Amino acid sequence: MILKPLETKELPKPLPFSKLVGPSFIILGLGLGTGELILWPNLISKFGMGIIWGAILGITFQFFMNMEIERYALARGESVFIGFARKLKRLPIWFILSTFIPWIWPGTASASATIIGNLFGLQNVHVLSIVLLILVGLILSFGSTLYKTVEHFQKWVTIFGVSFLVFLTFYLAKAEHWAALAKGSIGIGENYWFLPVGIPIASFLGALAYAGAGGNLNLAQSSYIREKGYGMGKYTGKIKGLLHEKSNEDTSITGSKFEITKESIKTFKEWWRTINKEHALIFWLTGTITILTLGLLAFTTIYGQVGNKQDIEFLIIESSKIGQMSLPIISTIFMIVVALTLFGTQLGVFDATSRIISENVILTSNKLSEKNIGNVYYLVLWAQILAGVIILSLDFRQPLQLIVISAVLNAFTMFVHVGLTLWLNLSSLEKEIRPSFFRTLVMTLAFCFYGFFSIYTIINELF
Repeated sequence: MILKPLETKELPKPLPFSKLVGPSFIILGLGLGTGELILWPNLISKFGMGIIWGAILGITFQFFMNMEIERYALARGESVFIGFARKLKRLPIWFILSTFIPWIWPGTASASATIIGNLFGLQNVHVLSIVLLILVGLILSFGSTLYKTVEHFQKWVTIFGVSFLVFLTFYLAKAEHWAALAKGSIGIGENYWFLPVGIPIASFLGALAYAGAGGNLNLAQSSYIREKGYGMGKYTGKIKGLLHEKSNEDTSITGSKFEITKESIKTFKEWWRTINKEHALIFWLTGTITILTLGLLAFTTIYGQVGNKQDIEFLIIESSKIGQMSLPIISTIFMIVVALTLFGTQLGVFDATSRIISENVILTSNKLSEKNIGNVYYLVLWAQILAGVIILSLDFRQPLQLIVISAVLNAFTMFVHVGLTLWLNLSSLEKEIRPSFFRTLVMTLAFCFYGFFSIYTIINELF
């Protein structure tokens, strides 16, 4: 695809805060079912609260990463993938491969099926996992518009789920558990600082990557805020459902820019302040509370009781313990919340990855245009579902195994895209709207941090 030059249009006035709420729920939901529900609680159940500092650091890094991704989309009305392609023609090939390969592992769908199977006494969890994958595809295919479908589902699951889990943790946790949380936040564990002896580095790296969305999924934030109408995104269309009465003919993936004047800079800064508040409140604050809550809940109920169990059976043990410490009905509600959250994560993952891959497929094609984005999206979506079904039909059936494989791969992709995003914003945006020194420093630290752990893990696993 030959990219059109950026047209110059007027930067729209900022929307009220209430109308901007939404994209952060989606990006938060992408991590709830993996890092927050599975990886961090699993590690904490074995090694205690002394590692929770990593979750706080990870989600803080992701806040700044996401905001730099939003910066480009706010100023240009197009995703960062279009911006990358304007700089390097062959870069879309990397994003196709680095999104498809890490995310075809259907760990969250498998985990959700395991929980549902345990809850209702179903034996054939393998078949149920495949059914859930197909159900995700049907929901995404037949909504009115993709963005609204995903936003509404993630918003209500997050609001109900997080509220219930916070209440449950406050009810069960005692003073000594809260004290362990406070110490763990600064890296003090039981007889160790920061990392205990014997912790699997690959699992810790995966948990770091999934303290939030993880992998290339963070980059999908630029597509979500574009469709929500942030800034210059007002001028681009939305991807419609398959049965929507209007086609995707008016959908554009290329954006526009605004003229730099005193008035437009003032307007941009107003946008920037407001979307930072939205993301800080919903993604960072809610996400941090969720990670700490679920970690503390696991510590309170099953720390030291799960032994060397390598699958998500620890969640079932945790549920049973919750029932013993409260009421059996509370245990059941916990399982339902977990199952819905995991399913919502798989829904969000398939939507985000399909957006990412379809945009980059069009960018690499000489025959497809941006008007084909809807059709390509659905082809990619169902191709991923088919890949997930094939994987589940082979020997990869352990949810935690699938999630760790995906997480380690995604940690490396984060190392790459953090550097690319910072480079894009510093080299493509006008100096008046580029990242500040502080944000540049944080992005550089994140780049080095993910790079070090990724390279260390690869060397450690191979040699």
